[in-house]
Amino acid sequence: MARFLVTYYAGDMPQDPESIAQARRAFMQWAAKTGAPLADVGAPIRSATTISSDGIHDGTLAGPFMGWSVIEAEDGNAAVRLMEDHPFISRGGLLQLNEPI
Repeated sequence: MARFLVTYYAGDMPQDPESIAQARRAFMQWAAKTGAPLADVGAPIRSATTISSDGIHDGTLAGPFMGWSVIEAEDGNAAVRLMEDHPFISRGGLLQLNEPI
């Protein structure tokens, strides 16, 4: 079974408490449906620090990275099928599926 890192990039992120609660419920429903292949539910990101040869700076690199998860699947196609109905996509977000070497 291969592991895949799923990274989340901006979408229409809710700001008010009720919308945040709805988004969280939708994610938890997806996570429950996905089951064991969701090896690590991951976490949303609130802040970031960038470390480079230019020093240490608050903030993210280019592109608003919003969070991550880890899933397990037989192959890349199976991993994509697990992600197709992820609720983050319906809010305009983008998911990037990465298979480590």
